[in-house]
Amino acid sequence: MPPNERNPCQSLTPDVLTDLPNDVIDSILIRLPSKEAVRTSILSKRWRYHWCRLTKLTLDRSLWRTENNLLNPTDKFTEIISQISTLLEGPLIDFTLDVADLESCPDIGSFVYFVLRNNIERLVLYLPEDSKLPTSVFTCSQLRHLSLDNCSIHHPGAFEGFDKLISLQLCEVTISSELLESIISHCPLLELLVLHIPKLLDTIEIDAPMLSWFYFTGNISSVCLKNVPLLVEVSLTGEQIMKKDLDFAKVFNSCSAIKYLSLNISCYWGCAQKKYEAPRLPFDLNSVKRFDLLELELVDAYELSLSINLLRSFPYLEHLEIDVFHEDEDSGTEESDKLKGLSDVTFSHLREIRVYAIDGRTCEMQLIKLLLANSPVLERMLIDQRLLDLDTRLKVFAEVSNYSRASPEAEVLCVDWMRYRFF
Repeated sequence: MPPNERNPCQSLTPDVLTDLPNDVIDSILIRLPSKEAVRTSILSKRWRYHWCRLTKLTLDRSLWRTENNLLNPTDKFTEIISQISTLLEGPLIDFTLDVADLESCPDIGSFVYFVLRNNIERLVLYLPEDSKLPTSVFTCSQLRHLSLDNCSIHHPGAFEGFDKLISLQLCEVTISSELLESIISHCPLLELLVLHIPKLLDTIEIDAPMLSWFYFTGNISSVCLKNVPLLVEVSLTGEQIMKKDLDFAKVFNSCSAIKYLSLNISCYWGCAQKKYEAPRLPFDLNSVKRFDLLELELVDAYELSLSINLLRSFPYLEHLEIDVFHEDEDSGTEESDKLKGLSDVTFSHLREIRVYAIDGRTCEMQLIKLLLANSPVLERMLIDQRLLDLDTRLKVFAEVSNYSRASPEAEVLCVDWMRYRFF
């Protein structure tokens, strides 16, 4: 065969993998699960310990859980971290440790301390239930992202703060209100705060001048957003906010930049029973463009009045989502004087409304009627009818079709729609 007709495949180097540049090998390894990355050691001498220089490492059950489970998982984990402690060359920038399935981790504290010495910037820990967080975490001043799951956090003693931390996520943790406040206030660059704390907390005060996103789920007496001038997105979806004299003004007083607010309104039923007047903010939040009302239980005129009073506080609202929650029976409330007093409200900028999981009760229909009648630039209302039988669907559709609409362009669609939201 003439040279110019030779098959190009024949000219390739036999061991292509061995001749790959280091940055290409790194790019391959960082995309593999840790177990598979370690297995590349058998490819050649050059690959043998290359995984030890990875800047990103994830250790999880795939490494110590085998098909036959002949070796105790805790013993296997101990063996693995011993090998890593010997071979790891660093710097390790991104480290995830998921040992939530282990009954105990006797060497976890010393191993975390070892890892933190490698200039780590992102640390994710999933620990066994009720495990105590190693105090060495609080000495890692170079951290930029910290996520802790399923552990107990105690005061570290000498804690100077996380000067570089920009995101903090605490999920299923046990922590005191005082320590939580202290940690947050010692993160001057914090931009993202995610709290999922099921155990009851006292009032917490959020002092974070650079904070942009705050998501809270759990049980708490009250929240005070004290110094958050850059906060643009807030989600408060706690199971119960217990304080009976909850002050909405203290919650949102310094939130002048909020654009997206998500609120589990059922949180406030315990603090504002029917004998109290439906609370209203003493000021407007002009920056709010989107508002999500979660688990709104529309049973009588009080809940409806509370909802409208909240909406009054967002004069530039453009997008509204209401997720209806059903527990009590429909009271069959007629249009009372209290409801007639709400008819003067106008939603001048509201363009889209989505109402999820209605069952056709009286207050739900009254809310839909009021929104249609007082939204002059409304473009679309979507009504989720998945919980309705055929007869109720027809009844709801006929009733809504007869409601007056302030916007001649308003389109009302009844759809079967399962709502999914992720934070």
